Order: sequence, then C-alpha cells, then structure tokens
Amino acid sequence: MTSLDLASFAALPLAQAQGHEQSIVTLFLSAGLMAKLVFLVLAAMSVGSWAIMVSKLMQYRKAERDGAEFLDVFRRSKRFSEVNAAAGRLSGSPLVGLFQAGYAEIDAQVKAARERAQRGGDAADGGFRVKSLNGVERSLRRAIGVESAVLSRGTAFLATTAAAAPFIGLFGTVWGIMVAFNNIGVTGSTSITAVAPGIAEALVNTAAGLAAAIPALMGYNYFGSRLRQTRAAMQDFVLEFMNLTERNFT
Repeated sequence: MTSLDLASFAALPLAQAQGHEQSIVTLFLSAGLMAKLVFLVLAAMSVGSWAIMVSKLMQYRKAERDGAEFLDVFRRSKRFSEVNAAAGRLSGSPLVGLFQAGYAEIDAQVKAARERAQRGGDAADGGFRVKSLNGVERSLRRAIGVESAVLSRGTAFLATTAAAAPFIGLFGTVWGIMVAFNNIGVTGSTSITAVAPGIAEALVNTAAGLAAAIPALMGYNYFGSRLRQTRAAMQDFVLEFMNLTERNFT
C-alpha cells in the first residue's frame, strides 16, 4: 500500500465522523416547528438561569466583602451615628439593612422619650433611652425578612427550570418519536432516512432539557446554602446589636 493510500485510509474515519456530525445538525435544522419551539423554550430557560446564577454570585460576593468591612466598622465605632455614616458605602451587605432598621427604631424611641420629658417639664429625664427593647428586636427581625427576600430574588426561577426543563425536554422527546412513527406509517419504510428526523428531534430536546435543568438545580442548591449561612450571620448580628442597645440605651 502506497503512502497516498495510507493517508487516505487514515483520513477515512475522520471524514465519516464529520459527515455524521453534519447530518445530525442538518436533521435538527430540518425538524418541525414543535421541536424547534421546545428547543427555543429550553434555550431561553437555560440562558435565564445562567444570567441569574452569575448575578447572584456577584451579589453574594459583594455582600460578603461589604459585610466583613461593616462588622469591622461596627465593632470599632463607639457611636451608632459613626456606623450609620459608614453604612452608605457598604450597602451591599444585608447587615447594613439590619443596622439601619435597628438604628431608626432606636432614634425614634429616643426622640419620643425626649418629647415626653420636655412636655413634662424635665428634659433631662429624656436622655438617650429606649422604652422598648422588644420594639427594636422586632424591627431587626422584620429587616431579616426583607434582606432575605432580596437575597433569594430570582432563585425561584432556578427551581422552576430545574423542575420543569426535564419534562419540557421529555415532551420534545415524545413528540419526536411520534414524528418518527408517523414517517414510518407514511413511507412504509423503517430505514434510517424515514425515522432520522423524528429521532433527531427527540434526542436533541432530551439533551437540551437536561442541559438546562442540571446547572439550574446545582445553582438553586448552592444559593440556598449561601442564603442559610447569611441568615445565620444576620441572626448573630441581631444578638450583638441587642446587647449593645441594652448596655447603652437602657
């Protein structure tokens, strides 16, 4: 066998593989409207899921970075007013929302106490005192709910994609098989030419459904874990804030 023959023989499997790959693409492009519609829906769900996951990852990273800096400021400062002044540039942390809610409640109670003391003719009795620690704690608890809702925004779409995408892909699979059997009935032939378009629709939509669902499921579980960790950090901050409030304002 000459060197030219050897080269042609070695290139034969590659040429066959390329032709096979092109035939799969051609079969899908020639698929029916329903198969293409299913694929577009799955593609849109996949793109949306990835966009949400990238956005949430950046949000959590900023929250972690700003949270570490905010806690440092909170623990070093001797006055809540100093912390409040620094809170604006660290708004990516949910701890800032908690602090601002608690600070606003303390400020409202202190002002109310001063007004009552002034009406009673003894301004000195107003002081910097809060009347209800439970009121401050309730404000902080409400803030935890608000901040948690902000952090979890968008994750419902990940859960929907993880749950629905495999079934949408399965619908495309069933539809493709129906098309394949219909072609067999119309042509009276079971050759690959008759059933290939339907099988292509089935396989491509099955793969698309799994490709959309698996990352969405992993992202949903990951961000659910990050949310639980952040909520635990917020609960710890509430205790720390209440301890300082009780020491300085009662």
